[in-house]
Amino acid sequence: MVNRCGVIAGPWQMGKVDQGFVALWAARHLYGGKLGYVGWGGKGKQVRDVLHVDDLFTLIRTQVANMPRHAGRTYNAGGGAERSVSLLEMTARCAALAGRTIAMGSDPETRPADVPYYVTDNAEVTAATGWAPAHSVDKLMADVFAWLREHRAILEPILS
Repeated sequence: MVNRCGVIAGPWQMGKVDQGFVALWAARHLYGGKLGYVGWGGKGKQVRDVLHVDDLFTLIRTQVANMPRHAGRTYNAGGGAERSVSLLEMTARCAALAGRTIAMGSDPETRPADVPYYVTDNAEVTAATGWAPAHSVDKLMADVFAWLREHRAILEPILS
């Protein structure tokens, strides 16, 4: 069984430039550091769906409980349209949760791997399992910020 996931995010994900943009955005807003919008005009309008790691765990637990039914299957699993967010929207959410704004850089050059919009269609996995993501973007962000605050002494030197 294979789950092709959208953007998985949540506490304990180390935000890096090439992956983990939710934790990266949150950490830079909370601890400081540089961020910028890259590609597609450098305006931050790229959209991704986000899947809380707890929702992914629920899906996998459901699938494992009935593995013979899912053996050999490939599913798309992500946050879907209801849990999608642009980088520009993520910036506003992070500023509100951190209580401050940071200067955003801008690189308008679009690279071959830049994707303007990705939102997962969960229809097949939902039909097969009854699963749907339960955690909103707001819940995801609250969990990430709580983790960053609770473990600040350890994480700030790594993520700022």
